[in-house]
This record gives sequence, structure tokens and C-alpha cells, in this order.
Amino acid sequence: MIILNEIKIKPIFFDSMGAKCSSVLIETPDIRILVDPGAAVMQRSYPLPSEEKERLRNEALKRIGTASESCDFVFISHYHYDHHTLPSNIPKGVINFYKNKTIWAKDPNRYINHSQWQRARNFFEELGGEGVYTKPGKVDYKPIEEELPIALSKDYGDYTQRKKELLKKGEEWFKKLLTIWQTERWVKEFSTPEWSVEFIDGREYNLGSTKIRFTRPLFHGIEYDRVGWVVSLVVEQNGKKFIYSSDLQGPQIEDYAEWIIEENPDVLILDGPATYLFGYMMNRINLNRAIDNMMEILKRTKTDPIIYDHHLLRERRYKERLSKVYKEGKSRVLTAAELMGKEPLILTIHSTD
Repeated sequence: MIILNEIKIKPIFFDSMGAKCSSVLIETPDIRILVDPGAAVMQRSYPLPSEEKERLRNEALKRIGTASESCDFVFISHYHYDHHTLPSNIPKGVINFYKNKTIWAKDPNRYINHSQWQRARNFFEELGGEGVYTKPGKVDYKPIEEELPIALSKDYGDYTQRKKELLKKGEEWFKKLLTIWQTERWVKEFSTPEWSVEFIDGREYNLGSTKIRFTRPLFHGIEYDRVGWVVSLVVEQNGKKFIYSSDLQGPQIEDYAEWIIEENPDVLILDGPATYLFGYMMNRINLNRAIDNMMEILKRTKTDPIIYDHHLLRERRYKERLSKVYKEGKSRVLTAAELMGKEPLILTIHSTD
């Protein structure tokens, strides 16, 4: 556990412990928030038998269930299954994460890709039935050049032309999604005797001496990343600040790194780049962007510690690939497992690689 005066930050389960998960319990004198109550089994390349991967996923969900007993709010940053769990998929014998809670969820109607659009509807139908739907509303958006001025002005050298082509394709993808957002039925905020649901993109809450801020939707990775958007969380209380970034994957986008630097949090939970996909879904350019952005965060903030985990801990060479970061960060950069006094699981598994 990390204690920032009266803010308590307790990692529940992370990838460094052996399941895809990024769940945290945050407590202040005014509020208790369970962050991202989901877990998934590791990918096929993770060097454990499938039975053990499933056991670790179930262990993560059990711990999330236990943590949920003491919380008032549940925050869902996006609709990947390692960040939320359908009520029907909560294992038997595990506490229902959502019962008697206010669910602070990413807006399921705007800035969301096809797969998460449907997953969100499955989730909210289980919570509230067919009555959760309403007619579509308004979608406001800015050109990406206004949203990401630093990233869009970056010189990529020989990669510049290719980057322009990818951005053009991304814009076409975005426009197709925009049509769906503006024409298909929306999920509305609602309450039942068991729970209530609020969509929190860009919202702020003042609860006693605690201030809660949620960001606008941010790309899950690079610009126009097809896996969609996420919402990050900022908690402030009596001069101390904590940020949970969700899945920025690095961050790979320079403007998101600059946002973190300007916030200058005391503690940061940040998912690293998905190095296990290097050479497949991640290229050298974007890996270097993540490394450079992390270096800037380390050099220009006081943040200590930085919990650097999640996607990064899915393969054993993560420290080698990000050697500059670990050299610069030293004891400031650690995994959730290391915070708890344990070695990351991936480093303890025998491999013939």
C-alpha cells in the first residue's frame, strides 16, 4: 500500500502478478473507489500452463471482490475485460463488485470503438435491462490537430510519410464511428435499487476535502488506435495528488506525457508499452516514443513512486527493452508486485528462450 497523507492507494492485482489486470483500491477520509474491476488470462505466449493462467485470473477476481466490500464507488475506465467484468461472469462465491455501489463508467456512447460499444451494452443490459436505452445525443469533437498538437507536429524523419498515411486512415475510421455514435441508440445514466450508473468523461466531483477528476477520452495507445479510448483518473486531497492513467501504453502520445508532467502527481500508476507485441502490433518508432515520453516524465516530475505495470509485464525482456527508463528511474519505477515485496511473476518462470 502507498500512503499519501490521507490518501491510501492499494494495488489489488496487476499483470506483474500473473493475470491481465490493473485494479486498485483508493481510500480517502471522504471516499473509497474500486478502480477497474476486471481480469483476463494471459496471452498464449505467456509461459504458464492454461490451467495456471485461469487460476491466477480467478485469484485476481477474488481479490477484487474482497476489495469491493469496502468501497462506495466503482470506476470503469473502458470496456476491455481486464478492466471490467460482466455481473454474470463474476465467479461463484465472489462478492458482486457492483452491488450497492455508484458505478462511475466511461461514456459508452461516444469515443468508443465497435467491440467496446457492444461490450458496454452487454454490461449495462445486465445491470438495468432493455430500459437503459434512449435516443442518440450530440457528439462534440475537435480535429486531432487541436487535441494532440505536440504529437501531430512531431518530425518522424523517414517515417513521416507513412505516419501521414496512417493518420488519414485513422480519420476515416473515426468518421465511420462518428456515424454510429450519432445514429444508434444510446445507453442512459440510470439507477436501480441495487446500483446507480454515471458516465464520467471530463467530469469533476468534490467530496469533502477530496477532489476527483476524470479526463476526456484518451487514445488507448497511439493516435486513432483501433482498440479505442480510455478515461484517466486524478485524486487530490490536502495538497497530495494521485493519477491512475488506465491504458495509455507508455504513454506513447507526447501530449499525454505533457499532461502528466503538468499535473506532477505524487504517485502515478502508468501502464507501460506492450513490448510483448513488439514487431507485431508495435513498431520501433512507437516503442521509442513511449521510452522518450517516460524519460521526460522522470526528468520533469517529482513523482515517486511510479507503478509501471500492466501491458509491460507480459514478457520477460521488458527491462531490457526499456533499459533507459530503468536506468533513469532507478527505485522510482517499480511494478505492483515489487511494491508488495515480490518479484514479478514473469521473471520467476523458467524459460528456454
